[in-house]
Amino acid sequence: MCPGSYDPVTNGHLDIIERASKLFDEVVVAVLINKNKKSLFTVEERLEMLREVTAQWPNVRIDAWHGLLVDYCKAHEIGAIVKGLRAVSDFDYELQMAQMNQQLSGVETMFMSTNPLYSFLASSLVKEVATYGGDVSNLLPPKIEQRLRERLAERG
Repeated sequence: MCPGSYDPVTNGHLDIIERASKLFDEVVVAVLINKNKKSLFTVEERLEMLREVTAQWPNVRIDAWHGLLVDYCKAHEIGAIVKGLRAVSDFDYELQMAQMNQQLSGVETMFMSTNPLYSFLASSLVKEVATYGGDVSNLLPPKIEQRLRERLAERG
C-alpha cells in the first residue's frame, strides 16, 4: 500500500511506487480522501492521472479510500504500508503513524529513503511554484505537468 493525496502525483511519488512494485506482488496506490483539505484536483482526476502514469507497472492498482488506512488494509488483506521519507522531519511524524497503525491492526510500515533527486519535493511546493510560473517540468511526468498548467490557468 502506497497511500497519499497525490495532488498531483510527482516524480518522487512515482519513484517510491516503482521501487515498491519491484518488492511486492501487488501494490495498491490509494488516494486518501480528506474532506477537510482543499485539493486542486478531484479524487476522480487524481485516480485517472495515477492510472495513466503507473500503467507500465502491471502489479500496481489504483484506488481511493476515506477513513482509517488500516481499515482499508485489513479489508483487502494488505500487510504493509510503504512510505517515502524525504528528511528526518518526515520520520518523526511517520514513525508515530507507523506505530499507531501497527498497534491498531498489525499492519507494518516500510520506510524507503527518497531518491536524493526528489528529497525536497512535495506536491504542495510544486503547486506553489507552478502558480507563480516557475518551471516544474523536471518534477512531474509531462502529462501531469500539462494538466497542472491547465488547471492553474482555469483558476486564473
